[in-house]
Amino acid sequence: MRFKDIAGQEVIKKKLINNIRNNRVSHAQLFIGPEGCGKMALALAYVQYLNCMNKTEDDACGSCSSCNKFNKLIHPDLHMFFPVANNKEFTKDVKSSTYITHWREMVLQNPYFNLMQWYSHIGIENKQGIIKADDCNEIIRLMGLKPYESKYKAVIIWMVEKVYHAAAPKLLKILEEPPDNTLFILIAENQQQILKTILSRTQVFKIPQTSEEDVAKYLESEYNCEAQNAGKIAFLTAGNMVDANRMCKEGMDSVDSFKSFSEWMRSCYSFKAAEIFEKIDDFAKYGREKQKNLISYSLKMFRQSLLLSQNITTQSVLRLEGEEKDFLNKFSPYINSDNINEINELFQEAYINIERNANPKILFADLSFKMTKILRAGK
Repeated sequence: MRFKDIAGQEVIKKKLINNIRNNRVSHAQLFIGPEGCGKMALALAYVQYLNCMNKTEDDACGSCSSCNKFNKLIHPDLHMFFPVANNKEFTKDVKSSTYITHWREMVLQNPYFNLMQWYSHIGIENKQGIIKADDCNEIIRLMGLKPYESKYKAVIIWMVEKVYHAAAPKLLKILEEPPDNTLFILIAENQQQILKTILSRTQVFKIPQTSEEDVAKYLESEYNCEAQNAGKIAFLTAGNMVDANRMCKEGMDSVDSFKSFSEWMRSCYSFKAAEIFEKIDDFAKYGREKQKNLISYSLKMFRQSLLLSQNITTQSVLRLEGEEKDFLNKFSPYINSDNINEINELFQEAYINIERNANPKILFADLSFKMTKILRAGK
């Protein structure tokens, strides 16, 4: 992974590169930011650049012996840890190394993925993965060894929030007294779930969401996505590269949710039960990813409606056109500061429950009748 392969994040890239060039590499760094901002990709590019034998001013060469191994995630001085659990193939005593082949496949296929996609990849969707004490013991063992062929040994811990509470003291000890030429990169999304003692031992890099412009450019370059479609996907996903990649791969049929959303909301407001149940049946036939796309699109439309109802003009509002604009001009008076938080919580919870294989008919029925109540009381 090289910096040039990452969508946007130019400010963070420049800061990381300057730290290396000025010999200011902190032994423990925390990359924290929202889903889909490229934290894992940045960590891999950073470590590859650090150990590149022919680095340029702004990136690794990509072709030296070190880069060739990093490109395959098989460098002997790169160690990666991540949450896991038992599955049908591995029934006991699992740890990160158990799934290292699966991990390499996942990252090399696309470094933009979320926790639920990882769980699905290794077949543990209905379990909670953790980073175990065995992993922390392995980290301590590895850090006691000298670098094999590079200046730095690098340990990347993805989703450090998932470190098991009994394992945390072991991790704290090695972070507090690290061996020479050791680099820890901890990756996280929720700062509140990280132990304060871990936070205090790291240099924190806050990674922002990727800009819509950079998402669109990436989709055009990587997937040959048409500029108009790339812009629409970037707008709908609000900079979340996980969602943007998925939408682009599935094609525009999964993006064009306006008709479904507008008809659904009209049925809810008018409380036409037959139409509501017809929409519920339709949504239940969607694949899980298309259901998630509809929920994501709905959240985006609720946000635009709130901005319109408050007479707040943004670039995203200005980009509305055609049927979307006409519908939201009529729909926005029903979305306001009194109900937006409740709506947002309902749809965010629905998104999570879809990932957890909730019954779609029950889920969309619950959403529909709650939205009926909210909309009819909204104006």
